[in-house]
Amino acid sequence: MTKTGQAIAATGAAAGQEPTTDDTQMDVAAGLVQLTSLVQSMYARVSERHDLTPVQAKLLCILLDGPRGMAELARYFGVEKAALTGLTDRAERRGLAERTPVPGDRRATQVTLTDAGHQAAVAFHAEVTTELSRLISPLTPDSREHFRSAMAEIITECRAASLRGEC
Repeated sequence: MTKTGQAIAATGAAAGQEPTTDDTQMDVAAGLVQLTSLVQSMYARVSERHDLTPVQAKLLCILLDGPRGMAELARYFGVEKAALTGLTDRAERRGLAERTPVPGDRRATQVTLTDAGHQAAVAFHAEVTTELSRLISPLTPDSREHFRSAMAEIITECRAASLRGEC
């Protein structure tokens, strides 16, 4: 197995294994995979503490910015609108979100947070933010800024490529 393969395999968090790292041998792809694993594990732990699934937590955080139409939410999740219906149904049953009519379009609905959903989203978001801040706390301020800048560049390019159907 290649060094990259070993580093990627070392993300065996799903198998309960601790990732192994050797900074001198880890390439960028393996590092991103390991970082993704760390972030996803943390996100899942925080979701569980808030009695949410990671997908429900993502929905609530998206809705913090305001109501969203089903088609827009489907794009956020990368699924068809029909697949989003179950997620929305479960959020409604728990009293976290509700479907409301879109003003000026009788056929369309949007998903809105309830008061309970807003409180849950704010609490979850605050704890995730704290945990993510801890994750990068070993970095110097300059390294944090460089990391933030590099992430912003990657995200911007990927969004542009996505619009072109490339990402």
